[in-house]
Amino acid sequence: MADLDGLVELLRLLFAIEADFSFDGPRQRRGLAMMLDQAAAVILVAEAEGRVIGMCSGQLTISTAEGGVALLVEDVVVVKGWQGRGVGRRLMAALEQWAGARKVERLQLLADRNNQGALEFYATLGWQGTELVCLRKRLRADSLK
Repeated sequence: MADLDGLVELLRLLFAIEADFSFDGPRQRRGLAMMLDQAAAVILVAEAEGRVIGMCSGQLTISTAEGGVALLVEDVVVVKGWQGRGVGRRLMAALEQWAGARKVERLQLLADRNNQGALEFYATLGWQGTELVCLRKRLRADSLK
C-alpha cells in the first residue's frame, strides 16, 4: 500500500530526531497495520502533490483520573518542506474532532524534550506541560532501544 509506505517514511524522519527510538521499517509497518485494525485507534494523514506529507495518530485509553476516556496522541510529524504551513495544525484539529466524537476527556502526548520546535507548536495549540515524567520498561529483549 503506497500510503503505508509514506507513513513508514514519515516515521523514519520522526525517529531520526528522537533519541529514545530507533527506526526499523518492518517493525513500524507492523505497528501501523495494527493501529489500522483497531477501532480504538486512528491514523490521520495529510497528502499534497500526490504524496504523504504529514500524519498523526491516537489511541483511546481509560483514565481513572478523568473517570473516562483519554486519547494518547503519537507520531505527529510533517515533512520539512510543509512545516509552518498549517498542516500539523489541521491534523491536530482533526484529531481533536475525532476525540470529541468519542467523548474523550483529555488528550495526552509525549514530546522529545529537546525538540523545541515541537514544544512551541504544541503550546500554540493550547497544550500544557505536566509534572509527570515518562518511564518505560521493555518486556522483550528484542524490543527497540
